[in-house]
Amino acid sequence: MVLKSFINENNSARLSVAPMMDWTDSLCRRIHRMLSRRALLYTEMVTAPALVFGDRAKLLAHDATEHPVALQLGGSDPAQLAEAARIGADHGYDEINLNVGCPSDRVQSGCFGAVLMTRPALVAECVAAMIAASPVEVTVKCRIGVDDQDPETVLPEFIRLMREAGVRRLTVHARKAWLQGLSPRENREIPPLDYPLVHRMKSRFPELHLSINGGIASLDAARDHLGAMDGVMVGRAAYHQPWDILGQADRLWGAEPPFADPVAAAGALRELVERHLAAGGRLHQATRHMLGLFHGRPGARGWRRQLSEGASRARDRAEALAVYDAALAEVMAPA
Repeated sequence: MVLKSFINENNSARLSVAPMMDWTDSLCRRIHRMLSRRALLYTEMVTAPALVFGDRAKLLAHDATEHPVALQLGGSDPAQLAEAARIGADHGYDEINLNVGCPSDRVQSGCFGAVLMTRPALVAECVAAMIAASPVEVTVKCRIGVDDQDPETVLPEFIRLMREAGVRRLTVHARKAWLQGLSPRENREIPPLDYPLVHRMKSRFPELHLSINGGIASLDAARDHLGAMDGVMVGRAAYHQPWDILGQADRLWGAEPPFADPVAAAGALRELVERHLAAGGRLHQATRHMLGLFHGRPGARGWRRQLSEGASRARDRAEALAVYDAALAEVMAPA
């Protein structure tokens, strides 16, 4: 069954921002949404047990402006994942995604993330249960393989099993994960990228919507991949260079970006900061996600310095806004 999907109807998965632990929280997603009206945004990974037994309101908090937004789940128990998917859908998420790609020790010990590439039949059971329980689309994010697996054999078989379980949209990180010997950071950088293999999967499974992820650092690179793939997922480049990626992203849909330049975007983001402060939030909770807004542009160093140093010193709302205005002055000063 193919569910009617806001994401699919609007082709939002043409460009998406990857789920990133400790980074893609609700404030980050609101900032990214102001820069791009079209890109699909993902939450940080939430484990199914935490969602089923924990503080759902806190774990699933998001703003109406974030849509389209997907909830990423971690887990390996079909019943728990099904319940977590239903809960996520009930809280308004547009997509439920299963993490089969994270290589950290913590997720290995819980038997989820990339280690599940070694148990594809279990993943198929999990997603089938999630699809049966969820009124919104269930997707998968995976690696091309782990450890000594042969990706040429493992990846197409994994995708075939996902298709038979009812999945219609997958994102493939074009690197192996090494579960022993490499840290999570090293797993994002050291295993070689195999873009041609992922491109071949689109030819082999033309009926599926396949996105590619891993090492994509510019919008031009994303455009190149879109010649072969349905979608591109960008991670750290979108976070560290949000204007370069998201500020221009809507052009991929033939639309004009919301802002003409990053100065205009920063001016508009001041309203988000002000609302956050008025609700009792701290300045750094928002501005930590904006430090790269002027990457490579005049005033970028002053912008980062003002926000990094001033955010911790601001004692009240007025001082916090003064810090933000001082940072804005750095990028608005004449060259």
